[in-house]
Amino acid sequence: MTRPSYSITSNIQTTTAPGAALGIALLLSACSETNTKEANAPSADVKHPLVGQEAPEFNLKAEVGSKKVSPSDYSGKVVIVDFWATWCGPCRESFPAYERLVQDHDGVIVLGVSVDDEPEGIPDFVAETKVHFPIGWDKDQRVSGLYKPPAMPTSFMIDTNGIVRHVHTGYHAADEPVIAREADALAE
Repeated sequence: MTRPSYSITSNIQTTTAPGAALGIALLLSACSETNTKEANAPSADVKHPLVGQEAPEFNLKAEVGSKKVSPSDYSGKVVIVDFWATWCGPCRESFPAYERLVQDHDGVIVLGVSVDDEPEGIPDFVAETKVHFPIGWDKDQRVSGLYKPPAMPTSFMIDTNGIVRHVHTGYHAADEPVIAREADALAE
């Protein structure tokens, strides 16, 4: 699987990979298996322009699971929109944690949005990580352009009224209980 290359110019982040219309630079260090943060330290709740704003709506064809991937289909529930890629090590760790979250917490839904250049590796990744939540492929990077995830993985936690309340960038083992507490608080 080829990883796109990215360049950063001033405050504008653009992709240099042909056909990779991601439009933002991915902080590959956030997706490396040898991260400089301590493995047990939770990732910070990121200051992101969408926090406190209505979550952008999207509708992707599901690559695995349901027929489509759309936050509005889960109105009244806590929705976690997780941007990920098959080449991302922390994404492989976060998926089983998100599956446990969905299984253990009524009213919480995870929607996986793959930013891979091609969808071929998605079914294998999903099978290997044993998840059952809806997974869509952001073919033209339109959804990524709306949410602007700064790294892989990045998850956006949306409350029952459709407002983005938390953004988590990267993934560490200590994130699981933090994300579960946040989801529970929003579901009340």
